[in-house]
Amino acid sequence: MSGTRATDGGARDRDQEGRARNARPRDGLGRPLPYGAPGVERQPEGVVRTPDETVAEAQDLLAAGKPFHAHEVFEDAWKSGPDEERALWRGLAQLAVGLTHAARGNRTGGARLLRRGAGAAEEWAARDGEARPYGIDLPGVIAWARALADEVERTDAPVDARARAPHLR
Repeated sequence: MSGTRATDGGARDRDQEGRARNARPRDGLGRPLPYGAPGVERQPEGVVRTPDETVAEAQDLLAAGKPFHAHEVFEDAWKSGPDEERALWRGLAQLAVGLTHAARGNRTGGARLLRRGAGAAEEWAARDGEARPYGIDLPGVIAWARALADEVERTDAPVDARARAPHLR
């Protein structure tokens, strides 16, 4: 990410267009690290991908234990895709964020977002009548999210994002 670093106590990091952007490096779950620490490269924002590219890239990131980054890919699809698909991509982004929170040990936020994303995807499928958009196994992904939400609520331990990643197709 290109941006400028805050050098005085009150200044915020800004991108080249002057928008506030945190330029601190991030770990694989999107948590900020100290300036100068090695981090995981962030996903570029605002990338327009085909739906198949979105699903493939998000799946690769999920399988690598990077659900925060997968969420950013889904968010790009949600923001750039057709209106009738926004709820689908938003729901998938919420599922990825739910896995992120669960992996960070945020039990309440993780379970809540997993359920919210599952509900959004289920509602979209019911309204659209499509259970496998772009090859995505929505019933399987929805079941995965609800089962993981139940598990997250039963334990205080963070989940392993790589081991618990969903299989989108």
